[in-house]
Amino acid sequence: MKLLEDRILKDGIVREGNVLKVDSFVNHQIDVDFIAELAKEFKRLYEGEEITKILTIEASGIGIACIVAQEFHVPVLFAKKNKTINIANDVYTSKVESFTHKRSYDIIVSKDFLKPEDKVLIIDDFLAMGSAMQGLISLIRDAGATIVGAGIIIEKAYQQGGQMIRDMGVRVESLARIKSMDNNTIEFIH
Repeated sequence: MKLLEDRILKDGIVREGNVLKVDSFVNHQIDVDFIAELAKEFKRLYEGEEITKILTIEASGIGIACIVAQEFHVPVLFAKKNKTINIANDVYTSKVESFTHKRSYDIIVSKDFLKPEDKVLIIDDFLAMGSAMQGLISLIRDAGATIVGAGIIIEKAYQQGGQMIRDMGVRVESLARIKSMDNNTIEFIH
């Protein structure tokens, strides 16, 4: 999506370790009007699919998922990274390793909100190594729900995650696919 690629080139910052910072408009400070345009593209890509729920992972996916959910007129469910006293013991759980935070954690979703009859679209800001996505897929499958697909804002296509998730039979639609990047350049796959 050219709109997104142009914004990444304008405002994205490549840091050491192949970390792309888009926190000025995607996942720390959110440019809501811009994200609304991305949400319309996800709506177009998944037009005609029956979707009953949007699923994401806390925290940076929540804002984006909410805007996408408005397009589909369905609720957002987010996998929590920490169990609290507000969530009963009846949960689906999966282990996730964070590339960015360099640690692993359990994600949980209450069984009250993810049911076998749900048709779920996963929305997230990044897809790189695929661990978070695998965790979300595991939660959906444990619930007996249907995975409609995954909508990703930015895929680091030079890492294994995207292909791994596609090899699992999950439809992945990424709005920007990065072929390579370094401190001076970002190259996209078209």
